[in-house]
Amino acid sequence: MNMIELLKEVGRGKRGARDLNYAEAEVAAELIMTGSATPAQMGAFFTAERIKMESVDELEAFVNVCRKYSHRFPMQGGIDFAGPYDGRKSSFMATFATAFLLASNGIPVTMHGSTPLPPKWGVTLPLLLQEMGVTSADMTHETAIHAAKQTGVLFVVSEQWCAPLRELRPIREELGLRTVLNTTEKLMDYGSSPYIVFGVFHNTVFDKTAKVMQKLNYRRALIVQGSEGSEDLFIDRPTRTYLFANGEVSLQVIDPEMYGLDSVVPEHNWTPAEQLRVSEEVLQGTAPTAFSNQVLLNGAVRLFVAGRVDSIEEGLYTCKPLLENGRAWELYCHWREAMLSKEIKTGVGTSETRSRL
Repeated sequence: MNMIELLKEVGRGKRGARDLNYAEAEVAAELIMTGSATPAQMGAFFTAERIKMESVDELEAFVNVCRKYSHRFPMQGGIDFAGPYDGRKSSFMATFATAFLLASNGIPVTMHGSTPLPPKWGVTLPLLLQEMGVTSADMTHETAIHAAKQTGVLFVVSEQWCAPLRELRPIREELGLRTVLNTTEKLMDYGSSPYIVFGVFHNTVFDKTAKVMQKLNYRRALIVQGSEGSEDLFIDRPTRTYLFANGEVSLQVIDPEMYGLDSVVPEHNWTPAEQLRVSEEVLQGTAPTAFSNQVLLNGAVRLFVAGRVDSIEEGLYTCKPLLENGRAWELYCHWREAMLSKEIKTGVGTSETRSRL
């Protein structure tokens, strides 16, 4: 089957189009990821899928094909933070500081992203690293693996780890639309993690996303209708989530007021510099209460998702000392030093590092 035949199926308009089965979607993904389809065909496919909306089989096929063309570095027993690659414009990126909070408790964490993409064109994780002084040329998978071995935090710039995503950027920028890749890239699982927190914008996709998680064999997954479609729970109001665990899915509304954490969020102009500054203040214990509370709540919930605690309350009791005693800040400083290192060590690390990963 070629791309023209596939386009005839998905491109018949909202009423006439049909979902591709897994095998058909796998062919489409291969043609796109290998550059065998023409730019016009790729653009037509992405647009048709945007109108029709992707099915579970189509998403699963695209994820599996994309993973095939990617580097991976297993983070044993780790958790994946899967946020929007089009970034943030109006909310604090709590997930960044939360990564070091969890890693300081011994849980390997994978964060990933790219420079800004449509439709939002917001602040993304790699822009925070640039504020730290880590240039685009320094964000190689060798550097990321070196830092992960040292600290348990794997930071992936997707277009360094998956070349097809880099090649597809011009088409995505020209279209300016959300495409099937906006979901696919968040499920690349560069760290081979059994646990994931995954951000969505609309609660209408909860059920479909949960089915995808099940097909991708995650042990536990939390689907979060978070700030700006991210995986971050709100701190000034309840957050709707779907928990996938033990083969079952349950709707859970997480209310910060139940834990004494509800806070009024101060207004900020969220540039990359501000995102990094406030994240570092949280880890140092000097940030406004709302941002510290947001990181604590997200840390506690993610400890629960990763099976390290039996409740969110227990997670909060676990997380608070890690901020107060400086362990999370110390680990962040160690990770930052490793990411800035020009001499990448190729050894397997210390016994402590091996036991963590």
